[in-house]
Amino acid sequence: MHPTNTDLITRWLTWKEHNEGRQPGTVNKYFRYLEGLAAWLQQEHEMGLLDADRAQLEAFCGLEAHKRGLRPGSRRPTVAAVKGFYAWALKQGLLFEDPAVTVPYPKSGRRLPKGMDLVHGERLMLQPDLDTFLGVRDAAILSVFIGCGLRLSGVCRLNESDLVWAADDRGMERLIIRVREKGDHQRFVPAPHETRLLIRAYLGHEELARIDRMLPDGDQVLFVSTKDMKTPPHEYYGEARRISTRSVGEMVEKYGDQAGIPRDQCHPHALRHLYGTELTEDDVQLLKIQALMGHKDPKTTKDYVHVALRTLAKAVDQANPLSKMELPVTKLARHLSKP
Repeated sequence: MHPTNTDLITRWLTWKEHNEGRQPGTVNKYFRYLEGLAAWLQQEHEMGLLDADRAQLEAFCGLEAHKRGLRPGSRRPTVAAVKGFYAWALKQGLLFEDPAVTVPYPKSGRRLPKGMDLVHGERLMLQPDLDTFLGVRDAAILSVFIGCGLRLSGVCRLNESDLVWAADDRGMERLIIRVREKGDHQRFVPAPHETRLLIRAYLGHEELARIDRMLPDGDQVLFVSTKDMKTPPHEYYGEARRISTRSVGEMVEKYGDQAGIPRDQCHPHALRHLYGTELTEDDVQLLKIQALMGHKDPKTTKDYVHVALRTLAKAVDQANPLSKMELPVTKLARHLSKP
């Protein structure tokens, strides 16, 4: 009995998830792409996935995708899914040759990221009301973006065990954040004192103590949500308490509007870009920036993953955007940073 298209796709994605560590979101997208290919092959050519040839795959990834209104940049994930599936099928002995090996990726221009200006970053940081629990939470989240350069997914995935409390040469407390982004790749980022102080204030808040954010493994969600109309009250605990990427995006937009910041700068990635820009302008070495921001580069990985944490901490203290702003915790942070 020959495996069905659905069986084949499921087997490939199961292999991909467990062997390459792909995230569920990526797996679900690839499933949709391959289901679309299977349906098209059946409808147009009355054949299954393993019967397709190079011309048919090129037509699906090219002309058919264009007919569906997909731009070149949006077609690239489809091509990646198709090439990945057939390369796997060849290795599994399901095919004698790979019909997708020459399917080209569409060429597309690269859109440069729009970062937030330093002055706008300062205005944004001053918007949360530190007299309220939500204000303290939001200020802590913003400080992780601006002061540590995390991606949106990385901020929302943080658990309390990802906060590594250490001490520097003088015995001064330092916060090192373990970041898990893009396929569970990990890096450790020294947080500036401003971020450390705001996270301490958040963790010590009496309202947080009343929220059940315990996970099955004994860890705790770091940044919590306070409203979720879709979750019944008796189920609103643990993982359900984790703040969503959508909520964080809306929070950044809200404070940005309050501060009069242009909308094209009011998104989480603009805050990450601000971090990278300020490190660059302060002449922080490229390898240190790659290590701090988690940029993957096969040619330099072996060099920058071994950069000393102490050196990275000094780079953060010297150049992170929060150190150039006047915030409620600025004087204390500067005092702590003095040798």
